[in-house]
Amino acid sequence: MNIVLTGASSGIGFEAALEFSNYKENKIVCIARSADKLRKLLEIARSINPDCVLLPVEFDIVKDDYAVLLPFLKEKLGTVDILINNAGALINKSFLETSKDDLYEMFESNVLGHFNMIQNLLPLMMAGSHIVNIGSMGGFQGSVKFPGLAAYSSSKSALHTLTECLAAELVETGIKVNCLALGSAQTEMLELAFPGYESPVMAFEMGKYVADFAKTGHKFFNGKVLPVAVTTP
Repeated sequence: MNIVLTGASSGIGFEAALEFSNYKENKIVCIARSADKLRKLLEIARSINPDCVLLPVEFDIVKDDYAVLLPFLKEKLGTVDILINNAGALINKSFLETSKDDLYEMFESNVLGHFNMIQNLLPLMMAGSHIVNIGSMGGFQGSVKFPGLAAYSSSKSALHTLTECLAAELVETGIKVNCLALGSAQTEMLELAFPGYESPVMAFEMGKYVADFAKTGHKFFNGKVLPVAVTTP
């Protein structure tokens, strides 16, 4: 399978990339802003499976030029079977301390970047392809909400709705779109949101779940925002 994964330099994205790289038939383009962390990902992937095809790409999904990225993807992959929009950021501030710039940053990182990626990659996707957006229980309707996360959770809620809208719009293409609203997993982002909290779910466990869902979930779901949570946190 040909896979594009954003936010691959740490946490769940890093672990999902390693899961995909276990299989030599997969080609994985791993996108992140940190070249150093991407090099570490490639090093670990090759130590596990020397035959893996993992292509690290240093790229900012909000600010960088897709006219440069797309020719690379066409050359290396041709078509895209799976797009996982995992990149994201988190700000933990009380509402009164949250600035407009903070809110803009959350929506740029957690919504606009994915909007850009989907819009640019759709021409490379065919019937049977699967777009997986990584949401959050923080933005899931009816879930427990927490102080300090208003901007973050609002942006994730917007991503959830974007998922539902895209699935409806792309029905005739045969491209499926789903969103996983993740609960806690032991990552750097969890530590930022809830300092000192220890999740019962490890990052590698959630990464494997995301990879497995991306491969098969579109056979059972389309346009769904699915809660994946043992704790919140």
